[in-house]
Amino acid sequence: MARPAHRLAALFLLALAGCDYYEVPRFRADQQLGGVTVPARTLNRGADAYMRACRPCHGALGEGNGPQAVGMAPRPRDLRLGIVAYASVPSGSLWRDEDVIRIVRSGLAGTGMRAWREIPDDDLVAIVQFLKTLAPRFRDERPGAPIVAPPDPWAGREADGAARGRVVYHGLGRCQSCHPAYATAEEVGRFAADAGVQVEARPDPDRPTESRTDFGVPLRATDFRAGPLRSIRDCSRAADLYRAIAAGLGGTAMPTWKGALPEADLWALVHYVDGLTRGEAAAPRTLGGSEGR
Repeated sequence: MARPAHRLAALFLLALAGCDYYEVPRFRADQQLGGVTVPARTLNRGADAYMRACRPCHGALGEGNGPQAVGMAPRPRDLRLGIVAYASVPSGSLWRDEDVIRIVRSGLAGTGMRAWREIPDDDLVAIVQFLKTLAPRFRDERPGAPIVAPPDPWAGREADGAARGRVVYHGLGRCQSCHPAYATAEEVGRFAADAGVQVEARPDPDRPTESRTDFGVPLRATDFRAGPLRSIRDCSRAADLYRAIAAGLGGTAMPTWKGALPEADLWALVHYVDGLTRGEAAAPRTLGGSEGR
């Protein structure tokens, strides 16, 4: 039996809304990207692979509004800026190839970015090169120098490191300015006084703050006791935590702490935050009158 014309029209509009029209770019000449000459054949291979695997979420132009991005929270990364939040470079610097490869292979917990292990290595390398054509900064700039973790001075004394990290977190680092506080008001005041810093009280210190990112979307600072950390892998937790703290998170309010804190204190924060994610290393949160989980 024929369907009414208005129902057919509605079905056509729904089908049209799900379409995503795009053109796969073709490169006829080698490109200078990030200070390196990339062959045209590599870029063409990367463009084809990107459109198959990445375009549905990140969009054909890398703007983060592909057809499958609707309703995602957080939104897919806007790749045109040339920065990612979990790179090994100082916050705001151009990412390095190994940063994108690590993120693609491992995924980001708590987001729509799953671990892509089925992409062939050659395709992934080509995708990374193609991504540089979407970010104008790669035409004139080079990737940032990687931040390398020195040996952990707390190795074998991780509990002592976590105890020091609790002091640094609430005192010298003032991490509770954005993240939740995991100490009482009296303790925070004492840690800050011992470090010779001023700590401004927040109306609701048990909750993380929210700020707008360079990617144009609001982002809430992490509550380290409320879920998995996006870029931290079980096989390399300490190294991943060090990178996130030392390098900062590009495009967000999380700054680069490398050079701003002594290395022993950076590693102390690693052990403290690691303990928080496991439900350890902090007293019950009584700041503001509420108890921690």
